[in-house]
Amino acid sequence: MSVISDTDTDIVDRRPLGRGDAKTLLLSALGGALEFYDFVIFAYFAKVLGHLFFPQGTSDFVAQLQAFSIFAVGYLARPLGGVVMAHFGDRVGRKRMFTLSVFLMAVPTLLIGVLPTYASIGIFAPILLTLLRIVQGIAIGGEIPGAWVFVAEHVPSRRVGMACAALTSGLTAGVLIGSLVAAGLSSGLSEAAMLDYGWRAAFLIGGVFGFLAVYLRRWLSETPVFNRMRERKELTVELPAWVVVRDHLPAVLLSMVVTWVLTAAIVVVILMTPTLMQTAFHVEQSRAFTGGSLAALALCFGCFGGGLLVDAIGRGKAMLIGSLGLAVSTLALYLDLRSGAGNLMALYTLAGFFAGVAGVVPAVLVTSFPPAIRFSGISLSYNVAYAICGAATPVVVGLLAKDAGGLGPAYYVAMVSAVGVLAAIYLMTSRRAPYHR
Repeated sequence: MSVISDTDTDIVDRRPLGRGDAKTLLLSALGGALEFYDFVIFAYFAKVLGHLFFPQGTSDFVAQLQAFSIFAVGYLARPLGGVVMAHFGDRVGRKRMFTLSVFLMAVPTLLIGVLPTYASIGIFAPILLTLLRIVQGIAIGGEIPGAWVFVAEHVPSRRVGMACAALTSGLTAGVLIGSLVAAGLSSGLSEAAMLDYGWRAAFLIGGVFGFLAVYLRRWLSETPVFNRMRERKELTVELPAWVVVRDHLPAVLLSMVVTWVLTAAIVVVILMTPTLMQTAFHVEQSRAFTGGSLAALALCFGCFGGGLLVDAIGRGKAMLIGSLGLAVSTLALYLDLRSGAGNLMALYTLAGFFAGVAGVVPAVLVTSFPPAIRFSGISLSYNVAYAICGAATPVVVGLLAKDAGGLGPAYYVAMVSAVGVLAAIYLMTSRRAPYHR
């Protein structure tokens, strides 16, 4: 029997996983992958964007730091989009917000692909880039919490871990697609061609992906949980975000802590490391992107494995294993980079797999809040934590990469993983049962 569906006051759905559930998971994951590609492709071209959207003559390090700063702005915008979309998601339906978020991502991604650079319009170039990044942040702020709630409320309770992890694997597949596109463009184009039009191709492809995701979500239906609450008139009449803060503060704090672990795994290990390899350890660009692609592929499997582990042994134990594995594997990777990167591919793949602790986190979030305010609870805690940690991480880690012999990013991940271990201990010792249907 699944640990995640132990005794609870909510309805526990023990039916088997059906064909309709599988369709919902597939379409949600595919749409999420296309949208997440749009959000993360920026990180893979941070070095190029840093040179194109700021005055010429800056060093690689400064250009990278400037671009990472704009990348971080997207995280600051997440709470706004997340809280607003979650409010309507808890009041009028999950599906409408699920479709709106992907549309709001597709438009700015397409526009970035045709945006004039600093050489053409001067200071307006980074300003417009920042504004478009803000819209992307608003979109992703509603997308990820909404996606987790959507799939969790479609599947049987004893498969919530697997469902959320499958969706997260789909989101991380977007990282893999972005990594493959970056690797393909960098290996097939000269540096001059990349600066001229190669980076634009990556964003234009993303815009097309986004509108395809909008189309795919037409085939999804509202969640059974929301339909049941609407029929029984159980929808909250109060402001959902206020109910979350007033009545569920411990769940908010727990959700923020585990989100910090997810942030370290995705932002540092998967998104930033390929660029840091080039600037801090002088790894060839094509080799760095190839390693990043292997890590992103391993992340997909790691996320799914994390969800299966939740259903098998419980949220706390799965979080413990994932956090410890993330710390050890990331330290091993950066020690190898400092000594010449002789085992880069194998160790980066291993670190990518343990970054799959990100697949454990959504199961913790989804089961921490009751259905009536679930979307708002997850969105508030997840997006505020991601705004703080996600915005600070690229800048802090970028600075740390210059110190401690290049091991600063690995030390940061290890520190955050230790916080994840503490959260895991809390989950294993808490007497509070998880919420379900």
